[in-house]
Amino acid sequence: MNTLFKVATGLALSCVAAAPATAAVVTLDFENIVPDGTQATEVRDFYNGGLSGSGRLGTDYGVFFSSNALAVCLNSLDVACTNASRGGLGNPSSQRGGLFFLQGVATIMDYEPGFSDGFSFNYSSTAYTGSIGVFEGFSGTGKLLATLTLSPNAGSCPGYNAQFCPFSAVGVSFTGTAHSIAFGGVANQIAFDDITFGSATPGGGAGAVPEPATWAMLLVGFGLIGGTMRRGRRTLAFA
Repeated sequence: MNTLFKVATGLALSCVAAAPATAAVVTLDFENIVPDGTQATEVRDFYNGGLSGSGRLGTDYGVFFSSNALAVCLNSLDVACTNASRGGLGNPSSQRGGLFFLQGVATIMDYEPGFSDGFSFNYSSTAYTGSIGVFEGFSGTGKLLATLTLSPNAGSCPGYNAQFCPFSAVGVSFTGTAHSIAFGGVANQIAFDDITFGSATPGGGAGAVPEPATWAMLLVGFGLIGGTMRRGRRTLAFA
């Protein structure tokens, strides 16, 4: 009996040891970057344990954004700060900030630890196509592991005074380990939010393990001034 018990225990422990570890799913929600009353600010080193353009200190997730990456204020029912809003949809704790850019054709995000399995986010665009590229190397270099084309998806959300609304959830699975993402599109015409590493579902889905405050990672965002029309087209933010 004792021998059988030892054998059974050994087999059980072997199974546990052989079971693959589940990578932590991490989400960047772009909250607490833009101060109240401010439309947008530079992301800078907020997700690398440094300061945002507004001087707010963030958590070190090993995430670096290119210099054109901006965090934008999103409208709520009681705050009208830009021309963008989640419209009350999605995670209730991720309704006030997103990611966008005013210069260039893309903003780049490097994730130092690397991530695998999947990548996801929410986005909003009223008229122009965007794109996502997931790369094996840093700064949008190396092997292209996954790509997505983002079709215009926004109209307006009654009560939220925003044309870049609502946001749509998009995700992709891939093989390999990625270290950077290029968020592409027309400047001031597309926004992102709830950037999620390790899952093809933004936020990780219902079964995701909550991200510990000490862990690292994740991102986007955009449009600014409510109702602003520039050159005959809607924009997210002031030029």
